[in-house]
Amino acid sequence: MNILFIANHLNVGGISSYLLTLAGGLKQKGHQVYLASSGGELEDKFIQAGITLFKAPLKTKNEISHKIIFSFWKLRKVARKFNIDLIHSHSRTTQVLGDLLGRSLAKPHIFTCHGFFKPKLSRRIFGCWGQKVIAISQQVKEHLIIDFKLDENKISVIHNGIDTKNFGDFSARDMMRKDLGINDALLVGIIARLSDVKGHTYLIQAMPEVIKNFPNAKLLIIGRGKTKDALIKETHDLGLGGSIAFIPEAKNTKDLLAAMDIFVMPSLQEGLGLALLEAMAQGVAVVGSAVGGIKTLIQDKLNGLLVAPADVPALAQAIITLLNDSRLRRNLGARAREFIIANFSKEEMVDKTEIVYQQVLRDTPR
Repeated sequence: MNILFIANHLNVGGISSYLLTLAGGLKQKGHQVYLASSGGELEDKFIQAGITLFKAPLKTKNEISHKIIFSFWKLRKVARKFNIDLIHSHSRTTQVLGDLLGRSLAKPHIFTCHGFFKPKLSRRIFGCWGQKVIAISQQVKEHLIIDFKLDENKISVIHNGIDTKNFGDFSARDMMRKDLGINDALLVGIIARLSDVKGHTYLIQAMPEVIKNFPNAKLLIIGRGKTKDALIKETHDLGLGGSIAFIPEAKNTKDLLAAMDIFVMPSLQEGLGLALLEAMAQGVAVVGSAVGGIKTLIQDKLNGLLVAPADVPALAQAIITLLNDSRLRRNLGARAREFIIANFSKEEMVDKTEIVYQQVLRDTPR
């Protein structure tokens, strides 16, 4: 197959990680994979995986942007030149572009829904869903059915998968902790874009109680986003400036996870949670809010701890419970890794996606 992925950018983040894993896996299976985007920090990794990249002005959140029209004319030529068999989009704006390309070229368009959409009128009227929608969790599938009235037969649930062989190594722990300047501190961490929906504020608010019980505890917040200034202000307002550190991005996720004692995902809404998945694959003890796809990953008290969303006292208590019991942390972390290896492998994601492609191609008139 000749497959064209469309993405807004290739910067560090969940969708880029998903694309790298999926595109690389499909390439290894003998498919030709092309990717159009506005570019980004991870371009070299895609090139190393054998993915052919094309630049298009797709850095936009406006689904009727002139950038989409410009990209359409450019990518239509690319699709014809390389005899593209199908188009796979990954955001609302690229979804619109993928639908335009699919209709123009009479080629199937597949869309992966990575989270939850606001049910705007334009999305209901002009769905641009393509021939098939991949939902990254059962909760996302239910959202599409309830909020957008999609036919459930149009949706395939395929969980994000990761190359679990890249995780589970703690050899860099001491060096990373030294680089971070934390040494013997108990380290709580989160990797997520800085957005209200990720729930950083509740984690920050939980830290005074945590520090009261463990004065050497530190919180590491990794990510970029629009709430950064507000979160930094909240940190200083609570007198936590010496206990909370902000890092803009995780270029080496595995080593940063290895440095952590606990990983926390306090989201208010979450499609699945790739960073959480990676933390569990690393074997780090995890705490998450009982929402969306997080409930697919964390089985409470079996491979992690679940708390109600936006419940600061419960979040603080869960962190304290884990910091107080190193054996419990080890056991939960080990079971978390076993669970991810068994259920969220790269190979399963690639194989299931390939099956969707084959089904769509069979059903598309030639």
